[in-house]
Amino acid sequence: MDSLIQVLIILTSSLCSFIVFIYYYRFWNGKADKNRVPRAGGALPIIGHLHMFGSKQLVHKTLAAMADKYGPAFTIRLGSQENLVISNWEMAKECFTTHDKVFSDRPTKTATKILAYNFAMFGFAPYGSYWREMRKIVTLQLLSHRRIDMLRHIRASEVQTSLKELYDLWASREDKKNGLLVDMKKWFGDLTLNAAVRMVGGKRFVGASEETETRSQQRVMRDFVYYFGVFVISDAIPLLGWMDIQGHEKTMRRIAKELDNLIGGWLEEHKRKKKISGEGREDQDFMDVMLNVLEDADFPGFDADTINKATCLVIAHFSFWVSNKV
Repeated sequence: MDSLIQVLIILTSSLCSFIVFIYYYRFWNGKADKNRVPRAGGALPIIGHLHMFGSKQLVHKTLAAMADKYGPAFTIRLGSQENLVISNWEMAKECFTTHDKVFSDRPTKTATKILAYNFAMFGFAPYGSYWREMRKIVTLQLLSHRRIDMLRHIRASEVQTSLKELYDLWASREDKKNGLLVDMKKWFGDLTLNAAVRMVGGKRFVGASEETETRSQQRVMRDFVYYFGVFVISDAIPLLGWMDIQGHEKTMRRIAKELDNLIGGWLEEHKRKKKISGEGREDQDFMDVMLNVLEDADFPGFDADTINKATCLVIAHFSFWVSNKV
């Protein structure tokens, strides 16, 4: 009986001590957090806000709904990791200008590792010598005013080609008096995508008569963009990475393989053309420029072909994303 009473006293004392600790922790933590951004509600012990990202809704849409509730700056906890969420352009500008070194690093994510050539893709690479050198190449060689102006004939050509396709589509109709209904959002999106992808790799991507192969390529590019926005549990709890509970890692590897085959075919074609025509052309697309720039370059950890494919692919996919937002 005495031993039972002692156990009960110990348990009661421990419980009271725990309650007092929690009270003072929340009290002093609340005082210290007065000048900090608010934390989103709904966090659970250990996992934090992980349960809020398990649905099929993309991460950015969930975060947008939280921003409507908690404001332009708030924090969320994913496992043991505290994350700052910014949804205001003034704050984003401050982060990437005044405090750019603090925010220039990139988190290690499953998507960036598998889909971005193991962090070779500019924009997803961690901050360091490689990131700084690739930023210089992209800014001065690919997206400079001179390079964009040199490729202006591609944009003019795409406008003419797209208009001709519309005319041919109307001319092929038997009933021409009733006109032709055109989805202008899709038309402008295809025009934007074709112009950008031709500047990157010299290829038209979509046309008036979409073939099965073209639709397949569009699908894999759309999946690429989609899976960068999917939440993967192992990103917050690395110990679960080997299980691939959601099956996302397997899907990402398939997408990465299909994209590598697509962009790799473009690169081999550019190499063959370079051997025949040399480097004297003034209207070189981005992939031609990267072949010349990377010919004598040395980047530890990545070969020239991987860097070329990764850089051109991220620009092409950005163009694809923009075309779907037109």
